[in-house]
Amino acid sequence: MKDPLDLWEYERTLHGEGIALVCGVDEAGRGPLAGPVCAAAVILPEGADLPGLNDSKKLTEKKREALFPVICEKAVTYGVAFATVAEIEELNILNAALLAMNRAIAQLTPAPEMALIDGNTTRSIAVPARSVVGGDGKCACIAAASVLAKVTRDRYMYELAERYPQYGFDRHKGYGTKDHYAAIAQYGPCPEHRPSFLKKFYAKR
Repeated sequence: MKDPLDLWEYERTLHGEGIALVCGVDEAGRGPLAGPVCAAAVILPEGADLPGLNDSKKLTEKKREALFPVICEKAVTYGVAFATVAEIEELNILNAALLAMNRAIAQLTPAPEMALIDGNTTRSIAVPARSVVGGDGKCACIAAASVLAKVTRDRYMYELAERYPQYGFDRHKGYGTKDHYAAIAQYGPCPEHRPSFLKKFYAKR
């Protein structure tokens, strides 16, 4: 019987097809009203022991922070990259996320033979790629990428909280919470807000 938590099935299948260097790719920050989108790409050694590895959304912040250095240490190679608010506005959020993914993949040495991308599209990915819907909960290398992307972006939002303390970025990481909208209403947007994500908010007002 297949173990539902077997995160290595995809990698094993590709290794069986003769593809040795498989990277997982995921992003964090597609939904928030503020801040960049962050992507990570990770190649793990076959069967790497990463206790507690899972989709970053299912892990506590403390657990993600604990896993972050372990993933970096055990990975064959990894890359983390951003697409800026300006790029999100110019390209739209999906294309900006794909741009960040390509930037993360480009950092990998050795380069991957195949990328497993969390989600349902591999459009514009610069290496051979397959999409895995819900991949961050199904595939070890994507789960590892999800942790690196989430932790890196959260750390960036903590830095923004120091620059713009009135918005509470340390609490909501830029997502559209009630407090966040109230702060925007009171202070107006800052340069790290995404204008296209605030159109509905301003239309309602």
